[in-house]
Parts: sequence; C-alpha cells; structure tokens
Amino acid sequence: MTRSDLADRIWTIARPVAWLLVAAALIAPAVAVRFTTQVRWTAQDFATAAILLVGGGLVCEVFAWRVRNSTARVFVSLLVAIVVALVWGLSVD
Repeated sequence: MTRSDLADRIWTIARPVAWLLVAAALIAPAVAVRFTTQVRWTAQDFATAAILLVGGGLVCEVFAWRVRNSTARVFVSLLVAIVVALVWGLSVD
C-alpha cells in the first residue's frame, strides 16, 4: 500500500467522522444547557462555535475540492483542526 492509498483511505473515513464530530460538538452543549447549571451557553456562544467549527470544516472541504493529493488533504485538515482547537481553547473563559 502506497502512502497515497493510505491517505485516500484516511480521507474517506475521516471526512464523515469529522462532520459528525462538528455536529456532536454543537449538540452536546445544547443538551447540557437543558440539564445542568454548569453550562451557560447563550445564542451568541452557539453561533460563534458554529461559525468556528463549520468554517473550519468548509476550509477543509474547499481545499479538498481544489487539491487532489490525498496526503496534502489530510495534512491541511489536521492543521485546520489544530488551529480550530487552539482558537476554541483560547476563547474558553
């Protein structure tokens, strides 16, 4: 198996999993807000999180449409995920 084949497999599996994680990251606080007082997200918090997560996902999708090299797709997607995680982590009070 070549590196490109492995990257193709990773990309094929990781893409839908990543979108499910984005959905889960938005649904989890929505559920937590209903059942605990420790999570106090407002509509602005949800909008900001959605823009950050969906925006990062769309950057990966656009890059994937433009670039056919699977290794580059995986690398850029990991880089975007790290940046999104850093921004998310720095914005938490």
